[in-house]
Amino acid sequence: MGFSAVIVAAGASTRAGPGIAKPWRILAGRPVIAWSIEALARAGADAIVVVTTADRLEDAAAALVGFPAPKVVIGGASRAQSVQVGLAALESGDETPVLIHDAARPFVPAPCVEALLAALDDHDGAIPGLPVADTLKRASPIIEETVPRDGLWRVQTPQAFRLGQLRAAYAALPEDAEPTDDAAVIEAAGGRVVVTPGDPMLMKLTYPEDFAMAERFAGGARITRIGQGVDAHRWGPGDAVWLCGVRIDHDQTLIGHSDADAGLHALTDAILGAIGEGDIGEHFPPSDPQWKGAASDRFLLHAVEILTNRGGRIINADVTLVCERPKIRPHRDAMRQRLAELLDVPLDRVSVKATTTEGMGFTGRQEGLLAQAIVAVETPA
Repeated sequence: MGFSAVIVAAGASTRAGPGIAKPWRILAGRPVIAWSIEALARAGADAIVVVTTADRLEDAAAALVGFPAPKVVIGGASRAQSVQVGLAALESGDETPVLIHDAARPFVPAPCVEALLAALDDHDGAIPGLPVADTLKRASPIIEETVPRDGLWRVQTPQAFRLGQLRAAYAALPEDAEPTDDAAVIEAAGGRVVVTPGDPMLMKLTYPEDFAMAERFAGGARITRIGQGVDAHRWGPGDAVWLCGVRIDHDQTLIGHSDADAGLHALTDAILGAIGEGDIGEHFPPSDPQWKGAASDRFLLHAVEILTNRGGRIINADVTLVCERPKIRPHRDAMRQRLAELLDVPLDRVSVKATTTEGMGFTGRQEGLLAQAIVAVETPA
């Protein structure tokens, strides 16, 4: 049975960690959205509309090459507005089944689509769902009550409707309404929506750890890479020093083109080295005046973004600061916390250590400070 499809890929993906939006991250060698496009096309879609952001029009068009009647449109400020833009772009008749799908769910089993389309014979809409198996609590965060789970479902996408009926239901929706899915729109218009069997494979990619799980579902091999970074800066006149993203009052400062945070520089180089992306100087040349005095967390976040966009993630990081002064121990917890925030990993995956050279060498003579970093990352093979 033929049908039309709208794939919504215009969200900000704020919970997925640093990097590009979820639909454009690489999953087993392809953008996440490509998995949904291919699955819906194989299931019988006659027309596919991708709703995305203005900066991703070319990427969406490239992902649709070779698939039926592709269209790419720019979404709105909310999911509901984006869906309506996608519906307006379809040229199908009012009775045509239309599937609305979130691009962040890359694995669409064909049996789910078949069940959805069959259910439209007797209902105004159909949505895949899984019965809730976990005990539910209402809390804030003290538990207020245990919520009975009988009759409760975890709802997934794609969701199926008749094109004309869904358009009309959206047109009748109050302007201030913010439905979290399309079934709610049909329900608000008085329609009957049935739950069809969902599938655990229809997982939604929401948090960074979801991508590693999806990579395994996709059959893509993952490998662990190790990177090492070393950085040193000379001491000079000043009243504070930046180390591992933390400002420490001191009678000197480290001299450098940016803020000279040797800890962040070493860690940035370690990440870039782990994925074969050169070093910090290639990405942020000291000859470029725009980086004069720049906060070094920008450099680290850039390296993390490159890794994330490749479908990779940080496993753990270990930084060693070599200096006679300042004393690092009083600031170590703050440094670990800041690095965990920048790397978007749990605190126990970050280590900051300090040592001296017992008066030997340039660090022992207090001419400068040395930082070393080792990082483990996981990436698609």
